[in-house]
Amino acid sequence: MSFWLARITKKGEVKGMPFALSIEPTTACNLGCPECPSGLKQFSRPTGNLKQTTNQKIIDELAPFLAYINFYFQGEPFINPGFLDMINYASSKGIYTATSTNAHFLNDEMAKKTVESGLDRLIVSIDGTTQETYEQYRVHGSLDKVLEGTKNVIDWKRKLKSKTPHIIFQFLVVRPNEHQIGDAKQLAKEIGVNEIKFKTAQVYDFKNGNPLIPQNEYYSRYKKQKDGTYRIKNELLNQCWRMWSSAVVTWDGSVVPCCFDKDAQHQLGNLAFQSFNSVWKNEGYKKFRKQILKDRNSIDICQNCTEGSKVFG
Repeated sequence: MSFWLARITKKGEVKGMPFALSIEPTTACNLGCPECPSGLKQFSRPTGNLKQTTNQKIIDELAPFLAYINFYFQGEPFINPGFLDMINYASSKGIYTATSTNAHFLNDEMAKKTVESGLDRLIVSIDGTTQETYEQYRVHGSLDKVLEGTKNVIDWKRKLKSKTPHIIFQFLVVRPNEHQIGDAKQLAKEIGVNEIKFKTAQVYDFKNGNPLIPQNEYYSRYKKQKDGTYRIKNELLNQCWRMWSSAVVTWDGSVVPCCFDKDAQHQLGNLAFQSFNSVWKNEGYKKFRKQILKDRNSIDICQNCTEGSKVFG
């Protein structure tokens, strides 16, 4: 209600609390994917692991309101040794939990613990059906490890008679792999994951073209114009539901507006020494929401936003 009211009044007020949250277990990653500041080790902010005490503080305050936590922002979550304990704590509060992984750490023991943790949804990045194609985006990665880790989780779901986690193969469509979309569907069926989703890729430098932009425009976030340059497909409206419904918390407790602020440049508070409520309703957050409603195009992280763009399944 406060979102719709704010669209009319053009004020950044919010009355309720968010029902969804992204929490970053770590900024570290074992891969070197292009277009990813974590993989390229190009963060201007420090790298580290979320502490269990910080995780519990966040959840204890927000549990009455939260329906969903995505334990992912940047980095590979399973690098944090306490990651599954964090999942378990959130699950014990009745919150739906999800994460995204490159699956390189899902050995037999870790797969068993993952199923036992209560994790509801596991997104596995695959991005290719042959090693040659896979490693063009997932630099330093092994497709065999991805498939092995996924099979381990599926096996332990069966052994423990668990319906969770719901396993999704996520195929980030880029030019080097777009020819394998059909093969990816077949592979997902053979492995036995619950579903496969094809996701459009964000690239930072797109105006003059980029070798990662797919030739099939259906799977691209960008549209080629008559002069040969590219623009983002969706219209950038002066509104964003996310600013009223969710937030992102980095590993060190900083609160940022959304997942497009990868380098945490728009820090609105820190939960290491503030309550979430005081941050969510502070003047900085109000000012940011107000700017969204009046001149969203002036906000750097919004200029390549996919809010409204499609995720294909």
